[in-house]
Amino acid sequence: MNPVRTFGAVLCLCIAPLSAKADWLQFRGPQASGQTTGAQTPAEWNVETGSNIRWKAAVPGLGHSAPIVVGDRVFVTTAINESGKADLKVGLYGDIGAAQDNGNQKWVLLCFDRNTGARLWEQVAHEGLPVIKRHTKATHANSTPASDGQLVVAFFGNEGLHCYTVEGKPVWKQSLGRLDSGYFKSPTAQWGFASSPVIEEGRVLVQCDVQTNSFIAAFSLADGKELWRTPRQEVPTWCTPTVAGVSGKRIVLINGYKHTGAYDLSTGKELWKLSGGGDIPVPTPIVAHGLAFFTSAHGPFSPIYAIRPGSNGDLTLPSGVTTNAGIVWSVPRKGNYMQTPIIVGDLLYCCNDAGTLSCYDARSGKLHFQERISPTADGYSASPVASHGRIYFTSEQGKVRVLQAVNSFKVESTNDLGETCMATPAISDGVLYFRTRSQLIAVGAK
Repeated sequence: MNPVRTFGAVLCLCIAPLSAKADWLQFRGPQASGQTTGAQTPAEWNVETGSNIRWKAAVPGLGHSAPIVVGDRVFVTTAINESGKADLKVGLYGDIGAAQDNGNQKWVLLCFDRNTGARLWEQVAHEGLPVIKRHTKATHANSTPASDGQLVVAFFGNEGLHCYTVEGKPVWKQSLGRLDSGYFKSPTAQWGFASSPVIEEGRVLVQCDVQTNSFIAAFSLADGKELWRTPRQEVPTWCTPTVAGVSGKRIVLINGYKHTGAYDLSTGKELWKLSGGGDIPVPTPIVAHGLAFFTSAHGPFSPIYAIRPGSNGDLTLPSGVTTNAGIVWSVPRKGNYMQTPIIVGDLLYCCNDAGTLSCYDARSGKLHFQERISPTADGYSASPVASHGRIYFTSEQGKVRVLQAVNSFKVESTNDLGETCMATPAISDGVLYFRTRSQLIAVGAK
């Protein structure tokens, strides 16, 4: 008897249905799945000639936050250095130092027309000197906004949590204090904040893993009032929560190094936990096939875990052990550093920061293939997205490799965005929305 399938029969992991014309309301879209249904997105385009380019719009400042799509609007955040253009160093390197652009900044939420790319409005959420420096590869606007369709929440870390109507009217703001997400082994190496908010059942969820006093908290979407806050014994991470339904209860899945785990959405009570793995966690948990998938990297381990989300207690694996009552399968050294993985059908795709892609059977952990996506030494920070059997992997140099979502390595096309791209794209109604170094680019058949 297959224990995974038996488990799936008694525990329902509820995943939000993907509508034919779904909005893309948060980082990685519906339940951080990275995909939606609807019209087919194109395999090929050309930014220079305009082939399959709906529109392009200039985005001032510097930011790695992904766009979100809400009705006929596209939202993105940015940080504008008022003293001039901020430098950005991309590629594969190990410098832990911070950037030195510490002059006055504006933290801004921008709204664009989904159909034309026209800028509809902008709101300056905060203005002043940065509390924390950013890494040379990061920005002061790394966190993707989130929406429930009526309100939009932008999180700028130390510069606060800000809520607006989709028309641009300020609703509330919350200061969460000093949030220093630098490298825990070198606390003076400040890197900036990156966890994105998630909206669920009228709550705004934030994961704040920092140098001291890490926590996860829920705020009322209506007025910003804090509903609960749960301390975490955790080093700085850059992970975004995921909400899943388990046997009629909503739980919050959290990635980490010392404290991966699950919490009750209503109360913040811890349900289970897991320690160990990569010591600089970034990827978001994803759910499929009655399982929750976690990965992290850096240091001696880069694990992938397939976990029963309805588990209880401490699931930490002893050395040399790959499964237990809560962990269906795991591998110790094939996980992702920057990218959130993606599951298309029965297949789990994990791509590391150097562009090595591993494809697994999501239920069993069987490895189908491991290949390099790019023939050149490109870095990969943006997470993949998928539509109708195509997966889009975007390199930091702006090259988008389109792969077929099958259990063998098949590259369908390569497309050049024309400049650096660190942000994860959004998809809605057959259109891909890429946020590059200075632009929003809508890619879709005309």
